[in-house]
Order: sequence, then C-alpha cells, then structure tokens
Amino acid sequence: MRSEIILIIMGMALATFFTRFGCLVLFSRTGIPSFLQGWLQHVPTAILTALIVPGLLLPKGYLDLTIHNHYLLAGIIAAFIAYKSRNILATIGIGMAVMVTLKFLG
Repeated sequence: MRSEIILIIMGMALATFFTRFGCLVLFSRTGIPSFLQGWLQHVPTAILTALIVPGLLLPKGYLDLTIHNHYLLAGIIAAFIAYKSRNILATIGIGMAVMVTLKFLG
C-alpha cells in the first residue's frame, strides 16, 4: 500500500478520534445543553434526507421530475406507505415491489 494512503487513513482516524474525544471531555461534567440536545435530534433526519433525495431526483445525473423516473415514483409511494403504516418492513417491501414492477414494465 502506498504511504500516502496510510497517512490519509491515519489522519482521518486521528481527526475522528479527537472530535469525539473533545465532545466527551467538554460535556463530561456538565452534560449536553438542552438547546444542543434538541438540535442534535434532527441530525439523523437531515443525514438520511441528504442521502436519499439525490438518488430520487438525480438518478441519471440530472434533475428528472418526469413520470419516467422510477426511483422518484417508488420513493413517493414508499414515503406514503411509511406515513400511513409506520411499518419499516411494509415500507421497504412495497417500495422494492413498486421499483421492480416499474423496471419490469418500463
């Protein structure tokens, strides 16, 4: 393995360690402030949105809001199922079934 790659891996490991260790030391005695606790509760939703939305709206590398975007159609149906049922297995199963059906038909 090249030395640059090893240095990059070691550098990122140190950066990850010190950011986590810094928060641990900073909040070890006082705890996390309530305003920060409330803000941190929204981080998972923001991260998942940032991961999912580009895959739904940009499947071919450009914005596709047409009826021919199978990813967007399956995503809308899966979001509706998730909202109505609150069941992750139903959401994944129906979303995948819709995606496979759309790919097979079109």
